Amino acid sequence: MRTILIINSKGGSGKTTLTTNLASYYASKKVRTAIMDYDPQGSSLEWLRIRPGHVEKIHGANAVPPKSAAIRSTQTWVPVETETLIIDAPAGAKGLLLQELVRKANFIVIPVAPSPIDIHATADFIKELFLFGGARNSKAKIAVVANRVRSSSLIYASLERFLTSLKLPFITSISDSHNYLHAVGNGLGVFEMDEATTSVERRELAPIFLWIEGQLPNSQEAGIGNKIIQLERSGKFAVLRSGGKALLSNILNSTGRFKNLP
Repeated sequence: MRTILIINSKGGSGKTTLTTNLASYYASKKVRTAIMDYDPQGSSLEWLRIRPGHVEKIHGANAVPPKSAAIRSTQTWVPVETETLIIDAPAGAKGLLLQELVRKANFIVIPVAPSPIDIHATADFIKELFLFGGARNSKAKIAVVANRVRSSSLIYASLERFLTSLKLPFITSISDSHNYLHAVGNGLGVFEMDEATTSVERRELAPIFLWIEGQLPNSQEAGIGNKIIQLERSGKFAVLRSGGKALLSNILNSTGRFKNLP
């Protein structure tokens, strides 16, 4: 089973939108798919509840940690025939819960919204992920995506420099499109909507699937955990708070690499 973890400690980064669209894509390709929702808000499970009957079925598992010492219920069960599992992580995951999530994952996708607060919080979270979350010793591939980006939004160049120094890929930019809102409000993903209407959104998401399949260059290199340690000890982590803005280039439009994907 392939397990994809969607996580960021900062709330409002668009984890559920990314989770539902990845899950619906795989389901639409006849891949047996499940979502495991760790978020107490249960947004992914609510999306599954309103999902129309004519689209491919996606299993939902409620993995919200109990408030007491009670054993987790059978709601966490995932069918053994599941081929792709998407985990929607809660905001603020840390400690043992963060380690549990990392252990489950083959791929970790970190969405970040284009604001200074979100970018700084994401930098701190990446540090937490490697220093205390177990990612340093994990074989999971890790990537970052810009989420909820408007045409006029600016992305801090410091985040891109930081990710480059760790050899973490910044693989795509996902727009703040009404099509995503329409999809999640109707229990759908953009790949289950009209192809012509959602062509932009499909191209935005395509690099994630290519990265998961190992078809993007420089998708992951060794030594990231050691680089985190080195940056932390040297104090260079502060580069993420140095300011400076730059437009995030749109690799889809500039290269046309993904134009032929569904």
